[in-house]
Amino acid sequence: MAAKNKVIITCAVTGAIHTPSMSPHLPVTASEIADAAIGAAEAGAAIIHLHARDPKDGRPDQSAEAFEPFLKVIKQASDAVLNITTGGAPTMGIAERVRPAATHKPEVASLNMGTMNFGLFPMLGRFESQLRHDWERDYLGNKDIVFRNTFGDIEHVLETVGAGGTRFEFECYDTAHLYNLKHFHDRGLVKGPLFIQTVFGLMGGIGAHPDDVMHMKRTADRLFGDDYRWSVLGAGRNQLPIAAMAAAMGGNVRVGLEDSLWAGPGKLAETNAIQVRAVRRIIEELGHEIATPDEAREILGLKGGDKVAF
Repeated sequence: MAAKNKVIITCAVTGAIHTPSMSPHLPVTASEIADAAIGAAEAGAAIIHLHARDPKDGRPDQSAEAFEPFLKVIKQASDAVLNITTGGAPTMGIAERVRPAATHKPEVASLNMGTMNFGLFPMLGRFESQLRHDWERDYLGNKDIVFRNTFGDIEHVLETVGAGGTRFEFECYDTAHLYNLKHFHDRGLVKGPLFIQTVFGLMGGIGAHPDDVMHMKRTADRLFGDDYRWSVLGAGRNQLPIAAMAAAMGGNVRVGLEDSLWAGPGKLAETNAIQVRAVRRIIEELGHEIATPDEAREILGLKGGDKVAF
């Protein structure tokens, strides 16, 4: 019971939103991703959320083979819970996105809970002059991205990845996504305790106003009662304010260079661990304790690190 009162820190170390020209500190190669993950775990992250990238130009790579080198290194060096994305990049189809988690059978995989517009183009104006790769400009400038997560897509991920005992971090970018999750919960396709990550401040999803945070929390409370564990993700400059608000309310938090490149106004974060330590200070100043990886496993009902396929 004591573990349930502890705060789980997730660190998303690279993602598929930011491009390598935006920051020299964004992990791209397998060794950089492994080092970032291990450093974040040592700083206090119980869960590490993982994407892979092409080491030549940094574009998102959702092949199972791209994940293998750093998964093994992180597992050998750390007891952190490893969470593999099924979101990949918003320009990818579900068959491509599901492969790493289906192959490697992690303890946790992310699962996006609804189709949405996905706007990265506001970042183009800020970074266009420093982009080194053509793909970055095309990717960031695309105003027609529809991040597809249909009911059929979601069911496919639940069946394909869930068959290996993997549980899910349900990423909810808007209120409708909570209702979509409720649909699958009512059908018995997902079981508690649900790990719900409410996402704030990405263009195409809900905003990052405190009222938005409260609205998502109230809705989740009404739909799922005590059968879920709440976590938050604030994009960009919203990262720590959103995390602080959630931590004060007894929630869990996510940080990392996937969500924000910054360590303060105009100051790039040189490591993911810097962001983990910053949010850990907030949590501990509020009088809470952070969860260890094994406590996170207990809280979320995970299968254990010895039952993965890497």
